[in-house]
Amino acid sequence: MGYQRADVEHVLPYLFDAEAAYGIKSEVYVEDGMPKGYSDPSHGNSIFAALSDVRRAWRDTPLTLVERQAVLMRHVLDVELKVIAAFQSVEPSTAMRRHERGVGKLTAWLNGETYVDGYDSLPELAAA
Repeated sequence: MGYQRADVEHVLPYLFDAEAAYGIKSEVYVEDGMPKGYSDPSHGNSIFAALSDVRRAWRDTPLTLVERQAVLMRHVLDVELKVIAAFQSVEPSTAMRRHERGVGKLTAWLNGETYVDGYDSLPELAAA
C-alpha cells in the first residue's frame, strides 16, 4: 500500500500531539445507535498506522530547515502561507513551493521513492 499526498496531509496536524490517537476521527466511524455491519479487521482503519509512519518520516526524511518550517507552520500550527512567507522573508509563492516540496518529500520517503522536484529533475530514459 502506498501513501498518497492527501493521506500525509490528513495526519500532519496531529504530528506533535501526544494524544492524537484519541482525537482523530475514523473514516469508518459509526455513531452510537446506528446499525453496524460485519466487521472485518483486515479492512480496518489505518489512520493510526499512518500517523506513526508520518512521525517516523518527519524524523528521518532529509528536509531542509525552511521546508520543515513551512510544513510545520502550515499543518501543525495552521498558519496561512502569507504569514509563513513573512516569517521566512520570502514571497508567498516561495513559501508555497517550500511547503509543497516538504510534503512531497515526506510522501516519497514513505513510499520508498526518490522525490522528483518538477520535470527538470526526471531521470533521462535510456535509449532502447
